[in-house]
Amino acid sequence: MEKIEHIVLEEEKNSRIDKVVAGLNEEWSRTQVQDWIKAGLVQVNQQSVKANYKCVPGDQLIIEIPAPEPLDIEAEEMDLDVYYEDADVLVVNKPRGMVVHPAPGHVSGTLVNGLMAHCKDLSGINGVMRPGIVHRIDKDTSGLLMVAKNDLAHEKLVQQLVDKSVTRKYKAIVHGVIPHDHGTIDAPIGRDQKDRQSMAVVDGGKQAVTHFQVLERFKDFTLVECELETGRTHQIRVHMKYIGYPLAGDPKYGPKKTLDIAGQALHAGVLGFVHPRTEEYLQFEAPLPQEFVDLLEFLSKNN
Repeated sequence: MEKIEHIVLEEEKNSRIDKVVAGLNEEWSRTQVQDWIKAGLVQVNQQSVKANYKCVPGDQLIIEIPAPEPLDIEAEEMDLDVYYEDADVLVVNKPRGMVVHPAPGHVSGTLVNGLMAHCKDLSGINGVMRPGIVHRIDKDTSGLLMVAKNDLAHEKLVQQLVDKSVTRKYKAIVHGVIPHDHGTIDAPIGRDQKDRQSMAVVDGGKQAVTHFQVLERFKDFTLVECELETGRTHQIRVHMKYIGYPLAGDPKYGPKKTLDIAGQALHAGVLGFVHPRTEEYLQFEAPLPQEFVDLLEFLSKNN
């Protein structure tokens, strides 16, 4: 375990200790440093402190840098659909049916397994099971994801999600014919009290906002584009069910009688964000997968 010593400077007076420590190395994120502080790996004048401790000039900081935790998830060669890649970030188009990250008892065949084979440098903020993963989409949702290749990039991308500045647009096919051309759903989402495996609109849930626009109407279905302002678990699926237009094929939130398409008709087609290092705005668009196109053609013929 490596130890680093730092004497607090005058210009660092009254700064939070997590900010001061993170500033010592651009590869350290404040989230990572806060974990070190909680574990007692950061001391001030030989005493443990909390992350909000305000530094005093002359304070002696000792930082013990823990050895990297061994990753027991195996790399697997996959034909990944990479849209963009540099030293900091990678954008990949995830196919429908692929799980994003491993979970206990399911440690192979995921996007993370493929990413580990594709590139050796992935951020460690989300732990050994989710290296590089900044946000996720459901197994049966296809589309674009941004992946962080170092902790600095990870923290800056997560902050953009918190600030609601990331562009995320999805195409979805929903049950029913929506009469109005566009709308906004602002309804809090939390665990369903009747089914803890599902999410629902609940009092006291986390704020969730989805904007939608009708693209095409069919006999019993509607094609919509949904833009996320927030990113709650199953947000689009829960919100569209809440207003009476559940996603076609959705086994969890859709009606029992739905289209037999082995999962919800949902595609994360547009992703835009500010590059964590260059600060250039980047935006990518992935076309609808073939099974989604085939479904639209089927609905058009039966209109």
